[in-house]
Amino acid sequence: MTTVEGEARRALSRLRRAMEKARRELQAVERAIRHAEEGDFPGEAYAAAEDHLHALLDFVEEEANRLEDKILTTGGLEPGRIRRSSSTS
Repeated sequence: MTTVEGEARRALSRLRRAMEKARRELQAVERAIRHAEEGDFPGEAYAAAEDHLHALLDFVEEEANRLEDKILTTGGLEPGRIRRSSSTS
């Protein structure tokens, strides 16, 4: 059985991975075009695009944290008091 919260978490994870991939692809395009154009390369435009992607990644992280806090609060737990375990099951 899936929950709305679980679907939201999965969607945020997919979006995060897509943004990270977009960032890598932008860097690959930047390297290729920088090499091809040399002195005519529009570095400021690529820096701005990287900043936009970074802002989107920040947004996804904030939403993931907000959703997690909401889930914990709904479950009767205090979000700031939960410790994450690094053990694998």
